[in-house]
Amino acid sequence: MTTTGEEHATALTGPWWWTRWRSALFDGSLALASAAECAAEGVPFARDAGIPLTAGLVFGLLAGSVLLIRRRWPIAVVLVAIAVTPAQMGFLMGIVGLYTLATCELPRRVIGALAGMSLFGTMIVTFVRVRQDMARGDFTLGDWFVPFAAVTTSLGLTAPPLLLGLYVGARRRLMESLRERADSLERELQLLAERAEERAEWARSEERTRIAREMHDVVAHRVSLMVVHAAALQAVARKDPEKAVKNAALVGDMGRQALTELREMLGVLRSGGEEQGRERRERVAAASVPLVAVGVAAAAAAAASRAADEPGGAEGPSLAELAELVGQSAAAGMVVDLTVQGEAREYGAEIEQTAYRVVQEALTNVHKHAGGAKTYVRLAHRSAEIAMQVENEPPPEQASAPPVRLPSGGNGLLGMRERVHALGGVFVSGPTDTGGFRVSAVIPATA
Repeated sequence: MTTTGEEHATALTGPWWWTRWRSALFDGSLALASAAECAAEGVPFARDAGIPLTAGLVFGLLAGSVLLIRRRWPIAVVLVAIAVTPAQMGFLMGIVGLYTLATCELPRRVIGALAGMSLFGTMIVTFVRVRQDMARGDFTLGDWFVPFAAVTTSLGLTAPPLLLGLYVGARRRLMESLRERADSLERELQLLAERAEERAEWARSEERTRIAREMHDVVAHRVSLMVVHAAALQAVARKDPEKAVKNAALVGDMGRQALTELREMLGVLRSGGEEQGRERRERVAAASVPLVAVGVAAAAAAAASRAADEPGGAEGPSLAELAELVGQSAAAGMVVDLTVQGEAREYGAEIEQTAYRVVQEALTNVHKHAGGAKTYVRLAHRSAEIAMQVENEPPPEQASAPPVRLPSGGNGLLGMRERVHALGGVFVSGPTDTGGFRVSAVIPATA
C-alpha cells in the first residue's frame, strides 16, 4: 500500500508488516469479523454441499481470516474472495479486499482485471441463486428481475469499494507528494539560508578588509609625517625654536586632518543618532594620534579638541588635493617632483579617491623605507584611463643621526592592489634597476 510520510516516520513501531499497532488491531478486528461471517455462511454451504458442518465452519474461519494479510498481499485476499463467492460467503472480505487493492500502487490493468473478475463472479453467482429462488417459488416477480438483481448486486458489492479505494489511494499519493515537496522546499530553504549566511560572512569579511584598508590609508600617511616632524622637532627644539614651532604647527595640522578623515570613515559605521556610538568614535579618534605622536602630546591634544568640534567633511579625497598631498611630504623634508600630463578632468568619486590613495600610500612607503630619497610623482590623464606612478631614488647615505624607524604592517601594497583591481585597473610595483622603488597603476576612466 501507499504509505504517507507520517507512516514512514513511525515505521517499525508495529508487529510484522504493520507500521503501527493501531493498524494491526484494526486489521485483526476486520479479520475476526470476516471469519465470523464466513463461518456463519459456511454452515448452510456445508448443508447444501452435503459435507459435515464442522468442515464448512472451519473452511469459513480459514477463508475469512485471510483478511488479516490485506495490507501485505491484497491480491491474495481478492482472489480468495472470488474463490469463495460460489459458496455465498466472504462478502466483507471481498469489499475490504477490493478497497485495499484499489489503494495500492499497482498497475491499473491489474486492479481492473481483478475487479472485473470479482464483478462477473458475483454477477454469475447472484444470477444463478436468484433464478433458483424464483424456480422454487420464493419470488413471484417477472423474468426481468433476475438480470436486474444480478447486475445491481454485483455493482453494489464491487463499484463502491473500488471507487472509494481509488480515491483514497490518489489522495494518499497526493498528500505524500505534497509532503515530499514540502520537505524538498524545506531543504532548499535551509540550503538558501546556509548560502545567505555564507554570503553574509563573506560580506562581513570584505567589509572588515575594506575598513582595515581605509584605516591603513588614513592613518599611515598622516601619522608617518607626524613621526617625521616629531623627530625633526626633537632635533631642532633647542637649536632653532622658530623651526620647532613651525614643525609643531605642522604636526597639529596633520593630526587634525587624520582625525577628520577618521571621523568621516567611522561615520559609515554609525547607526543614526546613537549618542553612545558617537562618543565611542570620538574616543577612538582622540586616542589614535597621541599613541604615535608621543613627543608632541600638547599639540596633538589641541588638534583633537579642535577636530572634535569640526563637522564632517567631504565624502573623500580627490585628485584636486594631490598637490597639497605632495606639499605635505615636501614640508616633511622629502624632495618631491610632481608632473601632470594631459588635460585634467573630473572622474568618478571612487576613481579619484583610489588614485589619491595610491599616491598617498606610495609616498608613505617612501617615508617609511627610503627617508630623504628624491621622489617623482607622475599623473597622466589619458582618453580612456588615468595613470599614476610614484618612483623614488635610492635613499642617501646618512652617517649621522640614525633614521626614523616607522612601523610597517606590510599591507600597503596589498591594499593598493586590491583598490586598483576592484576598478578593473592594473597595478605594478617593484624595485628599480638603480636601487629605488616604483609603484605604477592604471585605472579605466569609466570604471
